Amino acid sequence: MNDTEHTAEPLRCLVTGASGYIGGRLVPELLAAGHRVRCLARTPAKLRDHPWAGQAEVVRGDVTDADSLAAALTDVDVAYYLVHALGAGGDFEHTDRLAARTFAEQARAAGVRRIVYLGGLTPRGIAERELSPHLRSRAEVGRILADSGVPTTVLRAAVIIGSGSASFEMLRYLTERLPVMVTPSWVRTRIQPIGVRDVLRYLVGSATMPADVSRAFDIGGPDVLTYLDMMRRYAAVAGLPRGGRGVSRVCGRGTARGGLRRGVRGPGA
Repeated sequence: MNDTEHTAEPLRCLVTGASGYIGGRLVPELLAAGHRVRCLARTPAKLRDHPWAGQAEVVRGDVTDADSLAAALTDVDVAYYLVHALGAGGDFEHTDRLAARTFAEQARAAGVRRIVYLGGLTPRGIAERELSPHLRSRAEVGRILADSGVPTTVLRAAVIIGSGSASFEMLRYLTERLPVMVTPSWVRTRIQPIGVRDVLRYLVGSATMPADVSRAFDIGGPDVLTYLDMMRRYAAVAGLPRGGRGVSRVCGRGTARGGLRRGVRGPGA
């Protein structure tokens, strides 16, 4: 199904995280597909300036609050779980766990027909205990939702590339602003980046999966690259005179710390 094709049966969709990068782009895609959309937001005012604001219902609530979730999930067919607590302070793993359990319980009680969750794709051969706390928490959230008793689609993506995405901005910043540097070891990590348009297509398509399908799907683009490969490709496309050759092959921690001080996170941070 393409991005604008209308489905035979319009569904009632709840989108959490509509103020975020993916959620804010998913809402108009669902509307274009003919679905009715309700957005759950702790601060509804944050959604007023979106072009689709007048076409989607917005309700106040929080994924950790059972009462507000019960109201938001009433008469919903498909519930999109696109939130995480990283950056909120405190024990984000505990908060993620609590939110996922509350969401799972309320979705089941409301008779939701499907949960769709966008999680993280972990490197093959890496044990869960070796993952970053963020990726470990996202994997746990996926399991909690899958065990809810509601058919669940878990889409696992590694790096999502699109203008304004955290991953794209990190690559752009490191390539343009730090032309000569000691690169951290994670730039050698092999990943399968995927474009945001493809992610949105998978998310929209998940709404109409057969009722007996409840499983995880690894989604990624056709190329397996390192972050260093992607930085060099960006340099070439952007027409930077150094063509990416200014990126050092020496691994170290200094640049990672410097990047974090500038608001640039390593993968899974």
